[in-house]
Amino acid sequence: MSEEDTIVPTPIPHIGGTLIWYYMICHRELWLMAHALNPDEDDPNIEYGRFLHERSYAREGNEIEMGSSKMDRVIERGGQLIVVEIKKSSRAIESARTQLAHYLLELEERGIEAQGELRFPEERRKEIVMLDDAWRDRLRNIKDDIVRITAEPKPPPAKRISWCSHCGYVEFCWS
Repeated sequence: MSEEDTIVPTPIPHIGGTLIWYYMICHRELWLMAHALNPDEDDPNIEYGRFLHERSYAREGNEIEMGSSKMDRVIERGGQLIVVEIKKSSRAIESARTQLAHYLLELEERGIEAQGELRFPEERRKEIVMLDDAWRDRLRNIKDDIVRITAEPKPPPAKRISWCSHCGYVEFCWS
């Protein structure tokens, strides 16, 4: 292998909740975001998500930044710290669960015990997420895979999936 063939990993910032979310949806989207190629901020889906985040449960807790993560709401209820993640639908529930479990693990690593609550205001439903050993192992594997994917010199090839029509990168991949 010559020097030109050697892949030099591109350092990525701390792995935050957004990268966890993108990993679960699309590895190309993950790579683009990790390399500061931002989606179309005027995309209607992104604008609506931002609107929903700002308006839903605004009187209940505050957004908290920790490292590279932003937790939608953090509240205290009956002596228990609750991290609330707000999503416009449960369509990507596994991604939402994984993102929320990541936040709980970040808090745990700082000595803070919390539980998670996914909220879907349009569906008027919520779901509790608790961190356990299975989540810890899964998140460790996901983070290792994120490092591997984002270290590649080029993004993974575009692959049409069900999320493409809702993606802020749609023009980047399919124009």
